[in-house]
Amino acid sequence: MSRLSDRAVLVGGPWFEDLACGQVFDDAPGLTLTAGHAALHQAVAGDRLRLALDAALSREVTGEERPMVHPNLVCDVSIGQSTGPSQRVRGNLFYRGLILARPVFIGETLRTRTEIVGLKQNRRRPDSPATGLVAMRVRTTDEHGEPLLDYWRCPMIPLRDQDADTNHADDFGEIPTALDPARVGAALPQGWRLDRLRAAAPRPHFEDLAPGQTFVLDAGETVTGATELARLTLNVATAHTDATGSAHGRRLVYGGHTISIAAAHAARAIPAIATIVAWHGCEHLGPVFEGDVLRTELSVESCTAPALVEIRARVSARRPDAEPAPVLDWSFVAVVA
Repeated sequence: MSRLSDRAVLVGGPWFEDLACGQVFDDAPGLTLTAGHAALHQAVAGDRLRLALDAALSREVTGEERPMVHPNLVCDVSIGQSTGPSQRVRGNLFYRGLILARPVFIGETLRTRTEIVGLKQNRRRPDSPATGLVAMRVRTTDEHGEPLLDYWRCPMIPLRDQDADTNHADDFGEIPTALDPARVGAALPQGWRLDRLRAAAPRPHFEDLAPGQTFVLDAGETVTGATELARLTLNVATAHTDATGSAHGRRLVYGGHTISIAAAHAARAIPAIATIVAWHGCEHLGPVFEGDVLRTELSVESCTAPALVEIRARVSARRPDAEPAPVLDWSFVAVVA
């Protein structure tokens, strides 16, 4: 926030030159996840993850009385809570190293702390505004302070002064590009009755999958409800709700929205997915707009007994009178029955 006059205060996010390494933002509201959140998220993403849809099956498999929350809803809220310092974002370049420490259930509360860990001013181009890259470390806990999520994200933020030279040139090479296998293994839910899910879900099951297999979704998914999902998840990035805040003159679709649609496509191709426990990486390759038709190609990268499958999702967007354009490259680790 900045002061306009003695009586007026401008409410908005920082510019690139306002940020410094070590700054912490932890003032986003906590969010208690309800069945209402789950229903709206499912309506927007069109997901078919069985444990997030079928309360009785969730209880049989997990042993928990409360229904499981879709892992992508958990991630979308965490990312949304981290957008205080990136309200002026022009685009989000990547997410890395995301691990969901344990499953989340209806009624739990998410709270998020975001730390600035790296700043790199972009080389100025004559045809675009001055910007910089901001590396953020995001940690989300439950209402008891127990860890749920830990990852890095990198938004691109404009400068207030177009001629400023901040001298920020941090090396982002220290941000891990690969997951720690031990941490991923520790995130595998213990005591789940995956046999119950195998009985309920058609093939392919874990035993049917092998590296190199590919699934191409024939039907696309039209992006709708983009502003509603941004609001649901506490995302305050201006570009998602105000076209004047976008570099494209149109509202950008929240990146988590595109990822959630890719997750929905994965659940259609592999119905025995129980949950998602980690992201190796996620690169946004191009903008997504309301009304785009998204199509996904999935490839199995690795299978690790007893139930972990690494899947790569490549998503393209089709718009009227235009060729399909790649918009997402997302590698994640799923638990498959």
